Amino acid sequence: MTVLFFSCKNDKKNNPTDTVSEIVKEKFSPEVSQLQRLLLSKPDSTGLRLKLAMLLDSIGQPKEAILQVDTLLRKDSLNYGLWFTHGQLAEDIPDTAMAIKSYQKAISIYNSPDALLSLANIYAEQKNNESLIICQRLSEMSLGREYDAHCNFITGIYYARTGNKAKALQYFNSCIANNYTYMEAYIEKGLIYFDQKDYRNALSVFQFASTVNSMDPDPYYWMGRCYELMNQKDSALLKFQQSYSLDRSDPQVKAAVVRMGGKD
Repeated sequence: MTVLFFSCKNDKKNNPTDTVSEIVKEKFSPEVSQLQRLLLSKPDSTGLRLKLAMLLDSIGQPKEAILQVDTLLRKDSLNYGLWFTHGQLAEDIPDTAMAIKSYQKAISIYNSPDALLSLANIYAEQKNNESLIICQRLSEMSLGREYDAHCNFITGIYYARTGNKAKALQYFNSCIANNYTYMEAYIEKGLIYFDQKDYRNALSVFQFASTVNSMDPDPYYWMGRCYELMNQKDSALLKFQQSYSLDRSDPQVKAAVVRMGGKD
């Protein structure tokens, strides 16, 4: 998808990047309105406009947020950070085609490991082996265990999505070895067993993950799903309730609690 560029005009009604939808302003005042007022007095402030973009994204308005970054890019089209942020916001829309183009543009300006990882992650989800090439290149740069963990995780995602479960497990284990707290790797590892209907091994992975981070709702939800499919409904309900107590915003978890006979 092509990024839309709007012509710059002084009239706010004709410049979408200088306004926020009435619904957003009404629902999320005063923070959005306050930033809007500040921007009226300092329209060239990159910091204020980026702050507004991040606020809009945080309240579930990534399309509005990306318009703010578009405004900045029209003035500074060779800014790596703006293109990288543009890619992140595009993923939130979600628009992976736009995200890929934004990350590619960012990388053409500055060959940043973070932008390369973001691009590789999208490629891995798309089953594109270009993700492996990027991860291999990053691994050869010896950037440290944090980046090694990210590369292992993304490589594991590629193999998981392409059906090579053994390789996926190998790389998720390597990821965890480099970063013991990498929750996404535990979840993906457990899901490999879960998808194979090996609920006991899946449960073991999710149980261990909950000891690594007891405040993350995901391991409890997936423990609940394992118990549910093992026909242990009381245990399933308990785990779903634990997950829901940590994050009441997930409708899937709420539905699971109700499905097991609990109250939301």
